[in-house]
Amino acid sequence: MSGILSNVTADSVETRPRRNVGRVLRFSATIGAILVLLFAVPWWTLIMSGNHWPHAVRVAGSVVFAVALAAFPLLMASGHGRRHNDRVAVAADVLLGVVWVLFVWSILGEILAALLWAARVGSPARFRIATLVVAVISLVLLAWGYAEARRVPRVRRVSVTVPRLGPGLDGLRLVLLTDTHYGPIDRTAWSRRVAEVVNSLDADVVAHTGDIADGEVAQRRRQTEPLADIKATLARVYVTGNHEYFSGAQRWVEYMASIGWEALHNRHVLVQRGGSSLVVAGVDDRTAAGSGIPGHHADHEAALIGADPDLPVLLLAHQPVQVAGAVEHGVDLQISGHTHGGQMWPFHYLVRLDQPALAGLSRFSERTQLYTSRGTGFWGPPFRIFAPSEITLLTLSAGQVPPPVL
Repeated sequence: MSGILSNVTADSVETRPRRNVGRVLRFSATIGAILVLLFAVPWWTLIMSGNHWPHAVRVAGSVVFAVALAAFPLLMASGHGRRHNDRVAVAADVLLGVVWVLFVWSILGEILAALLWAARVGSPARFRIATLVVAVISLVLLAWGYAEARRVPRVRRVSVTVPRLGPGLDGLRLVLLTDTHYGPIDRTAWSRRVAEVVNSLDADVVAHTGDIADGEVAQRRRQTEPLADIKATLARVYVTGNHEYFSGAQRWVEYMASIGWEALHNRHVLVQRGGSSLVVAGVDDRTAAGSGIPGHHADHEAALIGADPDLPVLLLAHQPVQVAGAVEHGVDLQISGHTHGGQMWPFHYLVRLDQPALAGLSRFSERTQLYTSRGTGFWGPPFRIFAPSEITLLTLSAGQVPPPVL
């Protein structure tokens, strides 16, 4: 494995694979098995198990879960397919969020039932206690998670020392937005409030690191229009995320440019103040090459071509995993999103299998740091559970990075 990886550079891209019937069948079978498991575990815990509910309750509950399981893939295909049926998409997303929470807490409910058995609590009492706990916790978390997802994000303030930053840019205020995911739920008013919060922060640079929306520009224009009102004294910059490549990435690049944002499509701009300069660069998302859109792929070398190597570099890249290219090209600070901080606990464990960071500030070389935002909006299920959204205010400071505490 290490020999294979050593031959792949950070800017290597995937080509579009040929259709393989066996691969499609294996993928479909895997997805089908996951869906069955997601619905079967809460069905067993809440309806069957050792609850000994009346026969009518067991039948009715089984029918509800069976119908939900059968309907879910149809709702997803119709809601998130090419036609983007927003009402159906909302139903699919809500169902996904509900069944995820029930699945997670049903597993914990089974553990609780086992503990009650060890404490010699009889049947069906121990199963009904576990069922009640699962139901109550799930309802509370879903209500709280919905409120968290729909609220205007809190401002998260972070100080970052960038040793190569010139004195004229010491204290530069960078506001990071990412993963707004404007989609089936109309969040135009929310978008206006986000713009108001950003404008209250007196930003020098405002950056959006992708996944603006789920849908085409024409579908989501109304929700995204407040982005045009966001102010920055030095620059407003944007790069594509993976979701742009589901819905017209080039049109999103052109749209952002049309409302006054610098679309950093494998390019950079120079930010200057007080005699100091900062290279602000951006690369396409790592999925761009496989999209088939001409000219779209992550290219760190192109993004930095012509940049003075003695100047500090701020890089916008949607996914934290792209930090490998940042390290390779001597970037000082990469800012990213994509992870949503897991969005719905404990999904963050799965995110960490794919990404080197979940949220916050981390270091990947003597020079390169990475800040990963939990995201400004939400994707799909309108819930955020133990993963609050954020508008990030990064204050960049010149000087030496403090030594680690021993």
